[in-house]
Amino acid sequence: MKKITICLLIVLSASQFSCKKFLDITPIDKLTGNNFYRSADDIESNITDMYGRLFDKYTKTSFAGATGEFRSGEAIPAVQGGELRRGISRLGGHTRQTPDPRGVTDKQVIPETSIDDRLLLEAVQSGRSWSSYNFGDLTVWNEYYQVIQAANLLISKVEEGIPALTAEQSKRYVAEGKFIRSFCYFQMVRLYGDVVYYTTAYQKDPLPRENMVTVVNKCIADLKTAKPDIVWTMNDPSLRGVRASRGAIVGLLMNLNMWNAGFDPANKNKYYEETAALGDELIKSNAFRLLPITEWATVAKGRSEESLFELFRTLNYNDADNPFAQANPFSPFADVFIHFPYKQPEYTHRYSNAVFTELYMKKLYPDEGDGRLNYWFVSPFDQNAETFQLKKFAYNTFVDASNPGLDINPDNSYLIMRYADAILLRAEALAELGTQDEEATKMLNMVRDRGRATLFPNAVGDTDLKDAIFWERAKELMGEGTHYFDLVRTKRVLNKLYTDNPLTYDKFNRGGWTWPIDPSALNNNPYMSLNEYWIGTGL
Repeated sequence: MKKITICLLIVLSASQFSCKKFLDITPIDKLTGNNFYRSADDIESNITDMYGRLFDKYTKTSFAGATGEFRSGEAIPAVQGGELRRGISRLGGHTRQTPDPRGVTDKQVIPETSIDDRLLLEAVQSGRSWSSYNFGDLTVWNEYYQVIQAANLLISKVEEGIPALTAEQSKRYVAEGKFIRSFCYFQMVRLYGDVVYYTTAYQKDPLPRENMVTVVNKCIADLKTAKPDIVWTMNDPSLRGVRASRGAIVGLLMNLNMWNAGFDPANKNKYYEETAALGDELIKSNAFRLLPITEWATVAKGRSEESLFELFRTLNYNDADNPFAQANPFSPFADVFIHFPYKQPEYTHRYSNAVFTELYMKKLYPDEGDGRLNYWFVSPFDQNAETFQLKKFAYNTFVDASNPGLDINPDNSYLIMRYADAILLRAEALAELGTQDEEATKMLNMVRDRGRATLFPNAVGDTDLKDAIFWERAKELMGEGTHYFDLVRTKRVLNKLYTDNPLTYDKFNRGGWTWPIDPSALNNNPYMSLNEYWIGTGL
């Protein structure tokens, strides 16, 4: 198990959890009211605890893979050598690794869980050979509500007034609490659809799930009030991207608006206009920049000028007392796509455990002169796992001189939102409005130019421009946990041209794009319901 230390200090006191409320999530030591919230240090302690809980939740499984290219079917398991060829079968046109005690490894089967819905259910419900990836954690939302409840209490107490805080500090902490709360709701909406929504500090009565479009609109309204009360980016470089900022709030607002544009078609232009305006505000702030592709290692490491929000980690320190140090070894997306020299030792890491399909790579890179092919890949169009590598997240390779055989992933952070994501969302919104194609093309080319790719020409046609922006997001944000969500919100998940794992209209409308919700969500809540698509045999 790899040891990970969050650079942002996590300050925790001993926690116990109440079983009396319907969400069953109350951290007692954080609900001590004014006796706890007496100073800025108390607020800082609680906020860093919330970020720590989000980090812990994210690293319990391969979140970026499960919500990105794995779910959409673009990554396939590699079959290399000897014993690992045993137990192979075919399913849906892809190689499937069946649970076989003679040599099939977890890392080889991780992508295949998306191939069909029954296999995904098996992955989250039972102890199959890939169970150590802990995909079942994606079905559990309790940790998000723990963070939401802590944020609700923090906001309530600060708004009531804490004498030790200045007016400016109070506004900043409320804004940060609202960002954390809205981020949790956005994560859950994209995973589960409708969710239970509440913002009161002490929610006792059970509540039903609320329509996700309404939830997102409430988050948008909440963040709009918070946006002016926080700086564009943290003045302390060590906290850049690690703590909420106005840049992070704007990035989240853009993502929230674009999500609703896909599910609230009657009001889609309003969401597009809001996204375009927010993107313009972000660019004009001059608080962020796209780093040259030659400096990509800095972006992947974290806390760069391109980061809007991330979950920062470092392998430089081994802190046995840090409760978040023991992160899941399979959480880094790159783990299954790299081998020696980025993984040690050579004799056990001679090939990648998964590759991207040649067809998908050619869709992403019709321009083989794109600089990202060189900086992010080895043998990009080769499905031979002994040559193919995705080195986008492999530059900051960690080598333990005292133990060169230790299996440690490269030392990178978890990129959640960054400047390139926001620029491309603005490009998409402008293209969808249909009246500002030239400006949309300008946005698209900002990202292409940084990647040393051929610039997109003007006036090629509405559909061509929209598709170019979609594929640019798929290319630029590969491995960052956005691809399947982009397919869903744009409805391209219904079209075989855009995904190897398309949904029918019937499956989509019944919630086939969601993840199952763990039955524990039903505890003490008579109004709660699970995602019906995943119940029974009617998949």
